[in-house]
Amino acid sequence: MLEFLRGRDVLVAGWGVSGRSLVEPLRDIGAHPVVTDAGAAALAEAAGLGLEVATSVELETADLGRYALVITSPGWRPDSPVLVNAVTAGIPVWGDVEFAWWVDQARLYGPVRKWLVITGTNGKTTTTNMTHAILRAAGIASVACGNIGLPILDALRRSPGPQVLAVELSSFQLHWAPSVRPEAGVVLNVAEDHLDWHGGLDAYAAAKARALVGRVGVVGLDDPVAASLARKSKARRTVGFRIGVPADGELGVVDGKLLDRAFTKAAILAEVGDISPPGPSGVADALAAAALTRSIDVAPQFVREGLVEHRVGPHRAALVRELGGVEFVDDSKATNPHAARSSILAHPSVVWIAGGQLKGASVEDLVEEVAERLVGAVLIGVDAPIVAAALARHAPEVPVLEVQARDDAAMKADAVMAEAVRLAAGLCAGGDTVLLAPAAASLDMFTDYTHRGRSFADAVNALQESDIGRRS
Repeated sequence: MLEFLRGRDVLVAGWGVSGRSLVEPLRDIGAHPVVTDAGAAALAEAAGLGLEVATSVELETADLGRYALVITSPGWRPDSPVLVNAVTAGIPVWGDVEFAWWVDQARLYGPVRKWLVITGTNGKTTTTNMTHAILRAAGIASVACGNIGLPILDALRRSPGPQVLAVELSSFQLHWAPSVRPEAGVVLNVAEDHLDWHGGLDAYAAAKARALVGRVGVVGLDDPVAASLARKSKARRTVGFRIGVPADGELGVVDGKLLDRAFTKAAILAEVGDISPPGPSGVADALAAAALTRSIDVAPQFVREGLVEHRVGPHRAALVRELGGVEFVDDSKATNPHAARSSILAHPSVVWIAGGQLKGASVEDLVEEVAERLVGAVLIGVDAPIVAAALARHAPEVPVLEVQARDDAAMKADAVMAEAVRLAAGLCAGGDTVLLAPAAASLDMFTDYTHRGRSFADAVNALQESDIGRRS
């Protein structure tokens, strides 16, 4: 399958985490990796490791005939000049996930694994971790990998190797991985995100639907776009899950219990109270993880054990602290309005810290839906005025404060967050939740969403009880 690469040059486009993971497998195949990147520091690092490098600028118009294959990092868009040049020259362009699939099929690192693929606009990482927890509870050698942080190739090279991969995949990764045929794959939900990369919602949804091409496809029935993909699924069997009473062929919730009516007549899998994070989105993710693992015959008792064991990771609706009767919750991972919606709806009375880069997504519907739960809002980031305008239209009674970064050192990102947390605390009363659920990306101010979440937690832990307001 990969013999055509032996003794040939392969261009690795992008020297990030996925790019680094390609080097040893390519060498094991007998190929010669050449690294390109737009960053001089990245190329210097690769060259320091003894790799041949080439700038992306010189490759935009160069003759690429020496290369048998281009393997691109997922963030590179299809219209990137280097990739366009390769396609024009008739050179195949794969993503790192596509390459990992063929490495696995070629048994380069042991027997072929079962892939359980998780995608969706929101909830991917939580569902992937839940899936991994269930597999561990069942005694199945497994690993969580892909977009969650560990490259799939690094997972395949582990010794002893896993039997099952819980693979989180983004829309970018799926776009570049047309050959992947998972044992089971789930599309959790589909909302406006990365539309600038894909060119529109239809193309974004089509990329997500590539998870539904294996033996079993799973879709979130409470999400209209994900549910519509069931009709287009190419999986041999497609099932759904919902936060409600399941029909035959579905998983759902009855009397506070997660119920499987897809892979058996009726089996209780867990109690809603067992699920972390609590709330509808957490339960939906648990149902998705249960569907994936039940599709490979994991017994109900192990589904429950895994879900009981699982606890939400940092920056995903994690409780940072309770102070003066107020809970402070870090959901910095809520980087789009759809994710923020689920987060806000999990709490009855919220002071909302929001803002950042909306990436073209609208917050109008979100604000209109959650307005009754908001008792205050503190806005940060480049698109704070857009959120403020939506709040003025749909929640005019809610007090709104803005904190703007300035060029002087005193008001950089961490200082802005500290001020936002202090102001949010002042809007609270006992029983409220101060919720960081920005509905936006973080790169206008922070290194990434984890930096934003750590900044929030540091600011919360610096508060005194006297900082809590006494809203009447």
